[in-house]
Amino acid sequence: MTTDARPPGTPQLPPPAPQSEPSEAPAPTPVPLPPAPEPASRLRSALDLIDPGPVLPNTPIPPRFSTPPPPEIPPLPATPPKPLLPPEPLSDEPGPLRPVPARRPGRVAAAAVCVVLGVGLIGGAAAGTWLDDDSDGPAARSNYTDARDLWHSVPVDTLFPRTIRGTGAGPGGADREWTRVGVAPDGDCAGALDPLLLKVLEPVGCARMVRATYTDATATSVTTVGLVFTQAEPAAMTALAHRFSTEKLGDRPDLMPRTYPVKGGVAAAFGDKQRASWTVRVLTDAPVVVTAVSGFADGRAVTTPQSAEQATADGASGPAAEAGLGHDAQGIADNVERGLRKKAAASPEPAP
Repeated sequence: MTTDARPPGTPQLPPPAPQSEPSEAPAPTPVPLPPAPEPASRLRSALDLIDPGPVLPNTPIPPRFSTPPPPEIPPLPATPPKPLLPPEPLSDEPGPLRPVPARRPGRVAAAAVCVVLGVGLIGGAAAGTWLDDDSDGPAARSNYTDARDLWHSVPVDTLFPRTIRGTGAGPGGADREWTRVGVAPDGDCAGALDPLLLKVLEPVGCARMVRATYTDATATSVTTVGLVFTQAEPAAMTALAHRFSTEKLGDRPDLMPRTYPVKGGVAAAFGDKQRASWTVRVLTDAPVVVTAVSGFADGRAVTTPQSAEQATADGASGPAAEAGLGHDAQGIADNVERGLRKKAAASPEPAP
């Protein structure tokens, strides 16, 4: 038994290592290597085990890499971007001129054509509407009413000129000339029209009738032209004109107007039996019916009268056609009708 002679509190030393035999050297102790880093997959798996907590809606989840990803580079545009124009100056002082893009003449011309066509269509529609609305306007009605009084408001030489010249109005386009030999007093229609023609004109009424008689340059033919001023409105005149046209009333011998014989002259013997050709025209732009009847100046009777339309037709034969009496009635009626239309269309002078 051994006793420890060291004083108390002295640390105890480890026992001495046993001494080995000198012939055998001690084996070297291996130095431990630092632990190898774990692969990234295992680290990521470990991170996945961590509960990140509840994810709020529309909350982006941060990327799960340790280092931020490189920024994305946008692809190059196919065409280089157009340079932005500098802002316009806000003051009234003139600033630097900006480059103005070149205009394309084709587009400018097309735009101009579209504008012109649009304005033309609008203007045309407006003009057509105005004309339609004004066709029976106050001016037209006033002229129509004024024409009813022309028999006493216009000089007789205006209604029935002393001389009428018809260029190309004779047979074969020959010129004709007629001289007035007498004017009948104005009156009603009872004594100037046959009863049957008077009955046909009843729907328009007869306000007044004036007549004049002419002879040709050779004094071999005589013609009485008449103007019947009616009491009708345009609708009634249009209806009567339509009836004359559709029923061919102008070709009926029993609807011939009567003559006005002038005593002591070439037309003294011009009576009902001497009527050879005639015309009756119903106007629609004036309340007037134009009549004309012609015959021989020597007083011979005609048994087969022809209307002016029949006597002036190509190849027409018979006493009236061969003597040109249809041309006389038609030519004088044409001239008197033109003069009447001219006076009827003239607007009265406005009052000052």
